[in-house]
Amino acid sequence: MKSNFIIGFTLSGLMALGSCSAKNNLSLGLENGELKKCPSSPNCVSSFEKDSSHSIEPLLYSTTKNEAAGKLKSLLLGMKRTTLINKTDDYMHFEFRSKIFRFVDDVEFYFPDNKKIIHIRSASRTGYSDMGVNRKRIEKIRTLFSE
Repeated sequence: MKSNFIIGFTLSGLMALGSCSAKNNLSLGLENGELKKCPSSPNCVSSFEKDSSHSIEPLLYSTTKNEAAGKLKSLLLGMKRTTLINKTDDYMHFEFRSKIFRFVDDVEFYFPDNKKIIHIRSASRTGYSDMGVNRKRIEKIRTLFSE
């Protein structure tokens, strides 16, 4: 009983420290035909980034843009703790919430005209490290999208 209290107290303290030192990531959307840059922290991946710690390959499709967008939207809304925040003809923004601490990750998709490609950006809204969660999520989405 005492050890459970100590563990709970320690986790609460770590969460409080993490939120105090965390920066809000409000840099979302398109800028000059690209998704915005990742911060220097290792909690973001993007298909527009060049450095290996932030770079991830975009999604590819062979259907129409509308069919690909519909498939991707349906796939993402089928994932737990996922909310569609914004959708236009060439852009989608989703929020993913972690199960226990309810941390928010912003995941964006950009469908440039006349290209069969979907650019991606996935970033933690707060904190510094994400333990590779954003990269793993995008790779899972890639696998499901290509099926």
